[in-house]
Amino acid sequence: MTVESKQRVLFLCTHNSARSQMAEGLLRAFHGDRYESFSAGTEATRVKEMAVEVMAELGIDLAAHHSKTLDVYLDEPMDVVVTVCDSARERCPYFPRATRQMHRSFEDPSEMGSTPEERRDAFRRVRDEIRDWLDATFS
Repeated sequence: MTVESKQRVLFLCTHNSARSQMAEGLLRAFHGDRYESFSAGTEATRVKEMAVEVMAELGIDLAAHHSKTLDVYLDEPMDVVVTVCDSARERCPYFPRATRQMHRSFEDPSEMGSTPEERRDAFRRVRDEIRDWLDATFS
């Protein structure tokens, strides 16, 4: 399958700092033979260090990823645009040049837990939920 025949999937979240970044990396790692993945946010911040850390546990390197806004992709055709949080869905209910839009909200792991280990476990849990959903949806 050539790059031109891969479906293009964009994951949107509020800050493009964890959930959308993890979804981009997971789809690329496990289904990159059929999909080209991207991520963006309604606002740009920075990629959360714990997202990078828990993805590295699966051998997926997000260290070079950076947070970007959806404006980067507005003029690009996408086969599927997936909002991975309710806020992004509310702020971007329609994405121009998207063939299909989907929504699957995942909890924000950066808002969970009071200790570093509890937060790390939350990132792992959300990462695994995203992976399971991607496998069921894009396999």
